[in-house]
Amino acid sequence: MPDGSSRIVILGAGFAALSSARELRRRAPGAAITLLAPKAEFVYLPSLIWVPPGIRQGSDLVIPLDRFLQRHRLSHRPCTVTGLRNGGRTVLTDQGEVENDALMIASGARFLKAMPGIEHALTLCEGVASAEAIGKRLREMGGGHVAFGFGGNPKEPSAMRGGPMFELLFGVDTWLRQQGKRDRFHLTFFNAAAEPGKRLGEKAVSGLLAEMKRRGVETHLGHKIQGFSSTAVSTEAGDLPADLILFMPGLSGPDWAANSELPLSAGGFFQADEFCRVAGTGRVFVAGDAGSYPGPDWLPKQAHMADLQAKAAAENLLRTLNGHPPSARAKPELICIVDTVDAGMLVYRDATRSWLFPSSQIFHWAKRFFERHYLRAFR
Repeated sequence: MPDGSSRIVILGAGFAALSSARELRRRAPGAAITLLAPKAEFVYLPSLIWVPPGIRQGSDLVIPLDRFLQRHRLSHRPCTVTGLRNGGRTVLTDQGEVENDALMIASGARFLKAMPGIEHALTLCEGVASAEAIGKRLREMGGGHVAFGFGGNPKEPSAMRGGPMFELLFGVDTWLRQQGKRDRFHLTFFNAAAEPGKRLGEKAVSGLLAEMKRRGVETHLGHKIQGFSSTAVSTEAGDLPADLILFMPGLSGPDWAANSELPLSAGGFFQADEFCRVAGTGRVFVAGDAGSYPGPDWLPKQAHMADLQAKAAAENLLRTLNGHPPSARAKPELICIVDTVDAGMLVYRDATRSWLFPSSQIFHWAKRFFERHYLRAFR
C-alpha cells in the first residue's frame, strides 16, 4: 500500500466522497488524504423529502464532519474547486493550487437552470434551504394548484433525478390528507416523457402511475416543457395552472469540469471507464454524480450506487499508485424506496431482474433505518 509520501486528494463531501475516504484510509493507513470542500459538513439528501411535511428539520440532516475527519485521519481544506491542470495532478481552487499523486472526483453534479422562468420553481435536492422553503409555502397555502415534475439533460438523457419527485408528490398528498386539507388542493404531475421513471423499470412505471391515479393526482405526460411563470407550467400542449411549482431539473457535471482539461461526456460529466477511472488518465478516478459511466441506461449514481462506485474507485486508485492495473468494478444495481411518509414502495433492478414491491410500512421504516445507518457512519 502507498506510504505517507502519497498525496491523495478527494473533491467533495457527499456520499461518494466520504465512502471513498473511508475505503482509502482502510486500505492505505499511511497515505496523506485531503478532502477539498467548501465546508466540512455532510447533507443527507435522501431525507430532504421529509422536511416539507415536518418529519425532519433541516438541521437534522446537516452533519458536521469534524469527528469523521479525526477518526479517519483526514485533512480538510475549505475551498471551492475551479479547475484542474497537469492531467489532474494540480487542483485549482479559490484558495490556491493543491498538488496530488492521485485524485478522486466526487463533487457531485449541478442542476441545469436554463429553462425560461426556472426562478419560479423550487428544487428539493438543492439542499436544506429549498426543502424548508417548500414546506413553508405549503403551510401558507389554504389551497390551490401544485405542480410536480422533473426534467433531463437532452445531451445525456439518463442525467435526471426523478425518484425524489415521486416521493415528494406522494408525501405531500399524504401530509395534506393528514391535515384534512387534501380536498382544497389540485395536484398535477407533469413530465416530457410519456412513461416517466422508466429507468426504474416497466413495473415501477405502471405502479407509480397507478398510485397517482389512486390518490387523485392528475398527470400531464409526453409533452415538452417550455417554461414556467408565477402562475403556470407551460408545455407544448398548453399551460398547467400552478400556484406552486416543484421541479427537479436535469443534471450536468460540475461547473468547473470544462476547465479541467479532462475528457467529458456529451452531457458535461467526467467520462469514466468500467473501473471508474477518468478516460485517458492514469490516476484520476470519479464516483457518484460527477461521472458518466459505461453500463445500462438505468444506471443510478446516487446513494447506494455512489457507495459501490466509491469503493471500487478507491481500490483501483490505490492499485494504480502501486503500479498495478485497475480491476475492481462496481456492480450495476438500483435500490430505491419510494417513500410516501407513512409507507413506501421498494424498487430493485440489476442486470437480470426488475422488481416492484407494493406499498408497505416496512419500507418506510427501512428508509429510516438507512438514514440512521449513514448518519451514524458519518458523524
